[in-house]
This record gives sequence, structure tokens and C-alpha cells, in this order.
Amino acid sequence: MEFDLDFARWRDFSLVPVIFVLGVIGFIVSPAFLTSDNLIGVVQQSTELGLLVLGEALILISGRMDLSLESTIGVAPVIALWLVLPASGRFTGLELLPSWMSVPVCLAVGGLIGLLNGFLILKLRVNGFIATLGMLTMLRGLHVGISEGQSIVTVPDSFAYLGRADWVGVPAAVWLCLGLFAIGGVVLGYFRHGRALYAIGGNPEAARAAGIRVDRITWVVLCVGGMLAAFAGVLYTGHYGSVSANQGNGWIFQVFAAAVIGGISLRGGRGTLFGALTGVLTLQLVINVMTLGGVPALWTQFINGAIIIVALVISRFASGEKQD
Repeated sequence: MEFDLDFARWRDFSLVPVIFVLGVIGFIVSPAFLTSDNLIGVVQQSTELGLLVLGEALILISGRMDLSLESTIGVAPVIALWLVLPASGRFTGLELLPSWMSVPVCLAVGGLIGLLNGFLILKLRVNGFIATLGMLTMLRGLHVGISEGQSIVTVPDSFAYLGRADWVGVPAAVWLCLGLFAIGGVVLGYFRHGRALYAIGGNPEAARAAGIRVDRITWVVLCVGGMLAAFAGVLYTGHYGSVSANQGNGWIFQVFAAAVIGGISLRGGRGTLFGALTGVLTLQLVINVMTLGGVPALWTQFINGAIIIVALVISRFASGEKQD
């Protein structure tokens, strides 16, 4: 028992030495690795993925999963811009709302997607994996349909600001991402509803017997996850100045890779947001070191898959639990 407690206590920091080793390897591969421009670039590129991982981690801790976050990061900005932009050029906007409402609308769309997922899973009792997989596909089709398969290159200033602004010499997106992770960590560690997520993920029936409103809290978490994915879409769109036609495609594999290697259990009820954050940084550092070392980007998906498998094997034997 004492060993298990010690292992659980240090598991959240298990990737810290890995990050240090990756830093040493990066410096050996290229002296440009330790330049401020490169490191800030790595951290900024981690923000959008980090917010998706934050949302997915909360959902996984509660014993659920949401594959549709991959599509939400693309479709939420598309719908928001569709409602606020005028009809001009290649994109036919509706201009129903003022441009300053683009960010609130984007967040509302993300929350609505989480609401729909919750309805399917909690009310209709549809399998969560299948429901969110279907939602992922449907939202991807909606994204392509509204944008007509083309990138949207006109972005209101109010929408682009957070993705481009620098605060105290660091991209605003980085501060926002760290702030949201910190808030999430405090809620999980010190607030009753946050701690309830672990109880729900560990044993929902026992949590329900203890008076925890399992369905309501799970529904809220699904909505929060959708809003975080939509906010990631805001930062990504602002950073690159457009919404690409395939924005978010394939990201769910990176999301699960970061969550798993960061110690988030796929069985629910276990893991911390600090571990999830180190998982995001580890993935981005691996990609950065590969890029500096001249490894083709085509190998990125293979590396991410290998990382997931290795992390699952390590988790299986370290915890002693089967992963059915």
C-alpha cells in the first residue's frame, strides 16, 4: 500500500525528467533548440492542443470520453464566422450578428455540442464512444458544408486578437492556457464538485449512492469540454489568421496520446491536469526535436501512436489493472 501511494504521488512528475532529456537531445540535434524563438514557438503550438487535452482530461476523469473535440475546434469557429461575416468573395456569410460577438458565439457553439453529446449519452443512453464518433463525423461534414471545403481567410479583429497578442513578451494564448489549467487543477483539488469527478469516474453507482448528482455533473463537464475545444479554435484561428478546411483533422490521436502519457486513466477516476500538461509538452517537444533533426513530418502520426502504446503498456504493468 505504501508503495502504491508513493507511486501515485510521483506519477504526475514522471514526465519531467523526460522533458529534460528531450531538451538535452534537442540541443545536441540543433543549437537553435534553446533559442527563445524556438521555445516560445513550441509553447505557443502547445496551447491549442493543450486546451483540447484539458477538456478531454476532465471528461476522462469523470469516466467518459469525447471524440468530437477534434471537430469542435474547427466547426465552432466556422459557425461563428458564418454568422458574423458578410457575403463576400469565396465565403458566403450571413452577417446576422455584429463581429464582436464572434468569440461568444464560438464558445456557445462548443457548449451546445457538449450539451448534445450529454443528451445522447445520459438521456438516450447511447454508447459514449459511438455517439461522439458519430458527432465527430457529423460536425466535420458541417464544417466542410458551411465553408464549402475552403479556408476562411477573413477573420474579425476581435476573433484574431487572442491568437496574435503578446502579453509581457509571451503569447497571450500561453498565459490563457496556463491559467485555465491552473483553474482546473484548483477546482479538481479543492472544490467539492471537482473532487466529485474522481468519485464519478471511479464508481458512478457509489457516487450516486453518496448523493452526488452524477448525470448533472457529467453533463456540465461535457459542455465545458466542448467550450474549451471551441476556445482552442479561437486561439488557433487567431494565430494563423484563418480557419482551414481541415482544421483539427487527426488531432484526437494527439489528444489521447498526451492524456495517456500524462497519467490520465482511460478507465476514469484517476489522473491530474499537471500530468496532462506535461504530456502535451512532451509530445510537442518530440515533434520539435524531430523537425530540427530533419525527420519528415510524415512520421509524426507513427510516433504519436507508438507513444500511446508504450504509455498504455507501462500503465498496465505499473497499476496492475487490466485495460479492457
